[in-house]
Amino acid sequence: MQLFSIALIAVGFVALAWGMPAAHRLATPWDILTAFAALCGLVALLLGTLLAVVPGFFG
Repeated sequence: MQLFSIALIAVGFVALAWGMPAAHRLATPWDILTAFAALCGLVALLLGTLLAVVPGFFG
């Protein structure tokens, strides 16, 4: 479970770090997708952090 939470944190951070600048840089149809990717990255980062800090939270 710890490996899964670390993977969620890493993937979330990468998606957030890529999606935020790309949402402002890309043209109109693509900026919505990158903003959604940044939002999904934020959710994954927060979920991974929650699972790492409180391992039995959803159990």
